[in-house]
Amino acid sequence: MPRAPRRPSEETRLAAYKPGVDVARSRRRREDRLLAVRRRNRDAGLFKCRRDEPTPAPAATPSQADVPATTSPPSSGPSSPPSSPHAEGPRTATDPELEGLSEMVEKIWSEDITSQLEATVQFRKLLSDEKNSTVIKIIRADVLPRFADFLSRHELPQLQMEAAWVLTNIAASDYTLLVAECGAVPRLVELLGSPNANIRHQATWALGNIAADMPSCRETVLDHGAVTPLLAQFREDMKVPVLRTATWALSNLCFGKLPAEVKVKPILEIVSQLIHSVDEKILADACWALCYICDGVSDGIQHVLGAGACPQLVNLLMHGSVSILLPVITALARISSGDDAQVQVLVENGTLNCLAQLLARNYPKSIKKQACLIVSNIATSSKDHIQAVIDADVISPLIFLLKSSEADIKQEAAWALSNAASGGSSDQIQYLVSRGCLEPLCNALTYQDADLVYTCLEGLQNILEAGEVGKQGQESGVNPYAQFILECGCLDKLEDLQEVDDDTIYKLVMKLLESYWEEEVSDDPDLPASNDSAETVETVSEDAAQPTEPSASANETE
Repeated sequence: MPRAPRRPSEETRLAAYKPGVDVARSRRRREDRLLAVRRRNRDAGLFKCRRDEPTPAPAATPSQADVPATTSPPSSGPSSPPSSPHAEGPRTATDPELEGLSEMVEKIWSEDITSQLEATVQFRKLLSDEKNSTVIKIIRADVLPRFADFLSRHELPQLQMEAAWVLTNIAASDYTLLVAECGAVPRLVELLGSPNANIRHQATWALGNIAADMPSCRETVLDHGAVTPLLAQFREDMKVPVLRTATWALSNLCFGKLPAEVKVKPILEIVSQLIHSVDEKILADACWALCYICDGVSDGIQHVLGAGACPQLVNLLMHGSVSILLPVITALARISSGDDAQVQVLVENGTLNCLAQLLARNYPKSIKKQACLIVSNIATSSKDHIQAVIDADVISPLIFLLKSSEADIKQEAAWALSNAASGGSSDQIQYLVSRGCLEPLCNALTYQDADLVYTCLEGLQNILEAGEVGKQGQESGVNPYAQFILECGCLDKLEDLQEVDDDTIYKLVMKLLESYWEEEVSDDPDLPASNDSAETVETVSEDAAQPTEPSASANETE
């Protein structure tokens, strides 16, 4: 016999009776949750990449040691300049080389052009060593301002190239801020207009590394007007390695809040073309750029939708590469946090049908969590959108995830299911229950997330209210959903919530217990007697106790 709930005051009891789902609260909650996700994983799309020494191969490959597993940097670095004085492979800085640092510094500060170039090349070769200790010794030599000065030597393009290369690799270390503060940024932005393609490429790479470090570094790059000359790099005759670097740098600049003076439309015109690329590295960075723009500017979601990017993003949900899926599904999750009209664009473009397939396959949990988030946000909007979720057959894979997946995926799936249950019509509720949502929804009441528990309670409330309507046509006069919760042992979970230190949860729990299971606690002398005897519940047939199967298909429930 379940224990009797604490008897609340009449004022508290009356206050518990309130509308089921608060749309404004649900929207605020999903926006807050999406912001928390962004802060937690920093979107896994921002990184730096070094440029190593050139090899005899046609192109140099940057080190990927600092690159997250979810995305990849440009696989080919800038082409080596034709007049490069050295072509040997990567070298590691040895102590004798560092002992000669003072001589290299003297050459750097000399007025002899040949010595300046020779020393700059030596510094660049030293920086092929990825150890921070080497970078620290070079920084302590106080040569960064000199390299920044070399960027303005337009009559010496080879010296400009080597100096930009040195600064690129220092910016790829833990000391990016020093590069941003040594006066190099405005000169690198100026080099984006250089007639030398190799210099333009190297300047793009350096600025991308600076922008990837911290907000203040990125703001420095933006404040010096890097966006417009960077967009000018995108040309039809661009080589793939150059296009990769430019796309990567652009995505790094788009991360975070863009200043009001930065025009989003020209960026989106370029990115909307790049998301059709067949190159996976270009494609991934372009999708990250869209993802950042969604919340990086005022009305960012509408800007992205207005650029016509949504259909291609939905198509990319079926892409086989996880490095593409992660930015794509994150961008769609941000769009799903918009208003009902913006959510409708996702529905019209077939997002839910793709998500149903995605949720049923073996993908990393980061992908599945974002997929559940999108379904949750769509189900929060309206009954029409809940019906769209049902029609796409997303409910079954959600319930499967609730029963069998890891805890964090279960929680996201519980959000999606509880949102659908909270706002669904009687027919929609009947469909959800027929698919087996009641027991996993009750199990979610044990989670630590108070908002999730409350939303699950709202879902159960809506389901039980639908059961009250449905019991009118039954001879037993028993709410089948309340009976199912009782028989599967889930009533204990509801009663345990009486001890939760949260007034809103307590009030709603009391309302449910008193409305649907009051006879179960009739041993409390302070509680009013129930009209139904205990024997009535015990003599209910097995068929009557189970949730009623829907008589219509998923497409006919509305």
